[in-house]
Amino acid sequence: MKKLVVAALAAMAGALFIGAPGYAAMDFGSPPSGQIPILYNDHHVYAKPDVLRNARVLAALIRNGTMLVPLRSMFEQMGATVSYDPATKGVTVQKSGASIQLTLGKNEAIINGESRPLDQGPIMYRGVMLVPVRVISETMGAYVEWVPSQRVVVVRYAPATPVPAATPTIVPTTPPTPTPPPAPPKSPYNAYLQGGVTWGRVYNEFAAGQNDRVFGSGGSGSGGGSFVAAGAYLLDPFAVKVDFRQDRYDTTVNGQVTSPYTLCSGPGTGLPATFFTVLGPPPQGQCGVQPFTAQQSTTDVRLEYKVADPHIYIGAGYLWASNNYGYPQLRGFGGGLEKLPDFDAVRTQPLSWFGSVFYYPTVQNTYPATQTSPATKLEYQVLKYDIGVSYNFGSSPIYIYGGFSGDKYTAKQNVPIDQTHSGPYLGLGVHF
Repeated sequence: MKKLVVAALAAMAGALFIGAPGYAAMDFGSPPSGQIPILYNDHHVYAKPDVLRNARVLAALIRNGTMLVPLRSMFEQMGATVSYDPATKGVTVQKSGASIQLTLGKNEAIINGESRPLDQGPIMYRGVMLVPVRVISETMGAYVEWVPSQRVVVVRYAPATPVPAATPTIVPTTPPTPTPPPAPPKSPYNAYLQGGVTWGRVYNEFAAGQNDRVFGSGGSGSGGGSFVAAGAYLLDPFAVKVDFRQDRYDTTVNGQVTSPYTLCSGPGTGLPATFFTVLGPPPQGQCGVQPFTAQQSTTDVRLEYKVADPHIYIGAGYLWASNNYGYPQLRGFGGGLEKLPDFDAVRTQPLSWFGSVFYYPTVQNTYPATQTSPATKLEYQVLKYDIGVSYNFGSSPIYIYGGFSGDKYTAKQNVPIDQTHSGPYLGLGVHF
C-alpha cells in the first residue's frame, strides 16, 4: 500500500499486533480480491453487521492506495452520528468535539471547519458508502494500523472516560436573618402630674410613731389628711421635678398637766398633755402642751440632667420644710439620683418603675429672739427617698401609681431630736 506500508509501521505492527496471540491465531479467511478485512476492537467489521462471517461482504476496499471502509458500520460503533444528503451527495460525521464533512466523489474533507485534501474521496460501492478509514478514524480519536503480514487493518477505539465530576461542595445555607418586627411607635411624653394619699408614721419631738391621718380621720383638731404629690417637665436631656409630701398626725399624749393649759405647762394632773423637748442649746427643757393635730410639709424643686436611658437623671435640689406648730421654715440645697417613670410606649409596656434618693447636707433657719431667749439657729441634715411603680390604662394618659416614700431628719444644731416621716402611698396621675 502506497504511503502506509513503511518499514517503521511494519516493525511497530509486528511488535504490537502480530506478536499478540489473539491476532496470530485468528483466521481472516480469503477476502474477495481487492478487499481487506478490518479488525475493530478484536471484532470483524462487515458492510452489513447482520451478515454472518461465513457470508460476509465488503470489509475494506483498497482504491488508489487508500483503504475505504463502510461509513455507518464503522463509525456508528464509535458513537458518531452519520448523515447523508442525497441532493448534495454530502456526508456528515459528528460526535462530541469532532465534525467531518465529505462529498461523494470529491477529494476533500472539512474537519472541524478546516479543509483537508484527500488522496481518495468517498465512493459508492455495491450500494454501500465507503470513506477513507484513517482520516475519519483518527478524527474520531481511534488508532488505525495496517498489518501487512496478516493483510488486516486494525482499528482500536476506546471511548474517552469522562472525568468524574468533582463532588460539589455543599455550602451550608445560612438561614436568612429574620427581619425584626418594627418597633412599636413611641409617644414621648413631656410632663406628668400625680397625687395620692399616704398612711405613714411620724417620729419627732411631738410624736412617738404616730400614724398619719388619712382624709382627716381620727384624732382631734381640724380636718385634712396626709398626701404626696409630684410633677415633672422634660426638656431632654434636662428635667425639672417638684416633689411634695405632707404628714398630718395627732401628737402623742404622754403626760398630764394641771388645768389650765399654758404656753409651757409643767407636769401635773387632770389634763392630758403632749410633753416635748424645747429648741435651743443644751440643757434643753421639757414643756407640756394640749395635744394637737400637727402638720409638717416638705417641698423640693430639682433640676436634673439625664445620664442614661430610660429616664435616669442626676440633679440638684432645693428643699423647704414647714410646719404648723410655730417653728421656722427650714431650707437647704442638696443633690441626688432619680429614675423618672416611662410613658413612651404605654401600649406595649404599661408598667413602669421610678425612684429617687436625694441628700441635703444642711437645711436650716433661725428661730427669732424672744424676751427670754436670743435668736437660735436650727440645723438638720435630710435624706429623702422614694420608690414606686406606675401602671398606665391602655393608650390613655391616665395611670395609677403606688410606692413607699419618706425622709430622715438628723439633728445637727439646737434641735431636740431626729425625726422621720415615712410610709406607703397610692394615687392617680396624668402624663402629657
